[in-house]
Amino acid sequence: MKKVMILAMMFMASTMTFAGDSDALKAILKTKTYDEANQLLKANIASLTDNAEKAKAYNHVLEIVMKKVDAETKIMTENQLAIQMQQADKQKAYDTLGLADAICQSIELASECNKYDQLPNAKGKVAPKFAEKNALRVWSNRVHLVNIGQEEARKGVDTNVLKYWGTFVDSRNEPLFATMDKNPESAYIGQVALFAGRYAFQAQDMERANRYFDEAMKDPEQKKEALGFKLYAMKSQLKTRQDSLNYIDQVKPLLAENPDNDAIIDGLYSMYDGLKMKKEQKELLEGILATNPNNFVAMADMGIMYIGENNYPAAIPYLRKAIAIKDDNTSVLYYLATSLCILAQEDNTSAADKKNYYKEAVGLYDKCKQLDPDMMQIKWGYNRFNAYYNYYGPEAPETKAAEADYKH
Repeated sequence: MKKVMILAMMFMASTMTFAGDSDALKAILKTKTYDEANQLLKANIASLTDNAEKAKAYNHVLEIVMKKVDAETKIMTENQLAIQMQQADKQKAYDTLGLADAICQSIELASECNKYDQLPNAKGKVAPKFAEKNALRVWSNRVHLVNIGQEEARKGVDTNVLKYWGTFVDSRNEPLFATMDKNPESAYIGQVALFAGRYAFQAQDMERANRYFDEAMKDPEQKKEALGFKLYAMKSQLKTRQDSLNYIDQVKPLLAENPDNDAIIDGLYSMYDGLKMKKEQKELLEGILATNPNNFVAMADMGIMYIGENNYPAAIPYLRKAIAIKDDNTSVLYYLATSLCILAQEDNTSAADKKNYYKEAVGLYDKCKQLDPDMMQIKWGYNRFNAYYNYYGPEAPETKAAEADYKH
């Protein structure tokens, strides 16, 4: 009996050891084209017996795609050699979009293959078979997506640009490529991510847009612009008061990470203003000025906030400090000049103070004229004429000239 049991156990072990591929996997491994293989894989993925079979199936489809990639990149290499040998007439045409699409497919397939390759097999062991080889050969071809995407951008084919640049950025963070050297891409990954985000925003794919802007923000050279686009994209989706409150909650952490970013400060200030959250608005600006007394945006916004409350005596000191920090902002110059003129018209303002207020306002309006001669940013013409009128008098040549500027 014991001998019979031992033989039975040996038979069971033998059948487990030499059990072949499932019928579903055999059918997939017989395919020769991408379309056929991919369609069969998707239809039979649930029928594959274990993770090892699934990894093997995905790797087979990847092998088919890599033949396309290898064929096109070989032609590219031969063309480059022909140019170097001054034999440009020997260059061959290659399938540019076919190559880009195949690279995108290879990234997806290799990533799926790796997902199952890293899971326990039927014996409960993790024994990756394809990861190293696939990582090396797929990673090395990703850069072509940048160049082909740029050409598609020149042609105005936005969907292809987003596809190729988006895939390039997304694949950078795939677990399969964790050990790849990413330093060579550091010079341009931020810029590619920034533009991928812009194309995603145009396509109203906000999830991808935010993801790409976040990637671009890792690049110090792209951070400010990427953050500006991210804020704009977030703000463009606001429809209800609750949306606006959620926006504030999302932006606060960004301010904590970027305490001197003008776009975030002004964005939060404007949002509080629109929601009539005056207490939070003031606390925001006071908090920023407490840590950075020379923050131009917070200083200017504080002055503008007091203008909104018709509190010109409180507004003027902040606007003056803002101008001392940055004296080429036409809007702030105009707000300060106009506040001085309003204060000069108060009944309880002395004649001497009136004269000084108008004198200061005239200089500020002149600066507005210098910076914005055609009044494209601010319509300073009438208020400047009014300041001249009150400072120089109605018949003074300076006043006449200011009137001419206003009526021009």
